[in-house]
Amino acid sequence: MILYHGTNNDFDQIDIKKCHPNKDFGRGFYLSENKQHAYSMAERKCIFTEIGVPVVQSYSFDELLLNDGSLSVKIFDDVSVEWALFILENRKRASKHKYLYDIVKGPIADDGVVYQLNRYLDGMIDLDRLVLELKYKKLIHQYCFLTENAISKLKRL
Repeated sequence: MILYHGTNNDFDQIDIKKCHPNKDFGRGFYLSENKQHAYSMAERKCIFTEIGVPVVQSYSFDELLLNDGSLSVKIFDDVSVEWALFILENRKRASKHKYLYDIVKGPIADDGVVYQLNRYLDGMIDLDRLVLELKYKKLIHQYCFLTENAISKLKRL
């Protein structure tokens, strides 16, 4: 499979230490199967940092590795209570699964999702309502490579 990473600064080596913490699935290297989404993320980073130009990097990844047992992989096929709680843990810096997985795959929590998560945290909606609200959104999936072992399986194109 081909995965895409959007950035504002091209680079050759992936360094997890340079990745931002408290993202949806933790500190890791995020990629998408959707090239347009990666480009949108690159544009967003350029605007936010006021540095660089949008760059989309392409990587090949053997998707059989997601199921062959050589990597610890967590897959969220869709929005669920477990997915929402997983993201909340990471965003609140309370992650208990920090070193449990090499790769996490699942829906991206975009700005609309963050809005709903904040409504839940503020007590405006309960967890079941949160998941119901999020199920109506068409979400793109992301891959988060959390360890050097996982990153070593990516081949830059």
